[in-house]
Amino acid sequence: MALHTPAPLRDDADSPLVLVLHGLEGSVESPYVQGIMQALLSAGLQVAVMHFRGCGGVPNLLPRAYHSGDSDDPRWLAAQLKERYPHTPLMAVGYSLGGNVLLKWLGEDGQRSPLAAAVAVSAPLDLHASCRRMGQGFSRVYQRHLLNSLKLSLRSKAQDPELARQMPSLDESRYFSNFRNFDDHFTAPLHGFLGVDDYYTRASSKPLLKDIRRPTLIVHAEDDPFVCNSAIPTKAEISSEVTLDITRRGGHVGFVAGSLWRPEYWLEQRVPQFLQQNCGIQRAHDD
Repeated sequence: MALHTPAPLRDDADSPLVLVLHGLEGSVESPYVQGIMQALLSAGLQVAVMHFRGCGGVPNLLPRAYHSGDSDDPRWLAAQLKERYPHTPLMAVGYSLGGNVLLKWLGEDGQRSPLAAAVAVSAPLDLHASCRRMGQGFSRVYQRHLLNSLKLSLRSKAQDPELARQMPSLDESRYFSNFRNFDDHFTAPLHGFLGVDDYYTRASSKPLLKDIRRPTLIVHAEDDPFVCNSAIPTKAEISSEVTLDITRRGGHVGFVAGSLWRPEYWLEQRVPQFLQQNCGIQRAHDD
């Protein structure tokens, strides 16, 4: 795990800090991360990007890496940030895998959450349903691309003979044929789950949405190739603090409006707006 800050951080009650959690195999170099960083900075907010273990070019020296329910790492990092910058409101934005991690963290912590407000974009929410969705139609192209990227990351790690002995064989092609096989042979055993179904059940954020006690925006597009529409929560499945922005189009972390010649990146307007509005509400409540 590593932290990237585009500018030095300062303890300032009037300049909230936004922690950005990227998606699977993402980093600070991902276009959506670059875009939201600039939008948040332009809005007068401070920004820090958390790289999950092994991402962003930082070597991971343990057999374990990161997964869709890994809320312990951002929880630990948030505690460090709050200790170092005690007067600075802390908020978070999570994309895809990072969005699921963020929502799970919020639900687990409830009223104890250190965050003043949060936004989750294109989060899978229900990993069982999302896994099925990834095996259908054109989504399989994205699945193949991500699995190839994961395999390359594991091969890099396996250059350490000690780590290689603790991992399943990287030459077994069926382990990389789809996400279910990959998660059953790598993600689940390396992170203490009993198997893929145990992992998907315990790591899904959807059952915890009703326990969220901080202003939280969930953004999802109905044409998302990664997320099954059955994962979209109903009003009965979320707390009163959660706002749903469900759009017909937007794909996966896309949400481009305007025309082909003058595109408008809607998220880069909506996310800072929501955070600024709701950070003030939470600060007033805490006071």
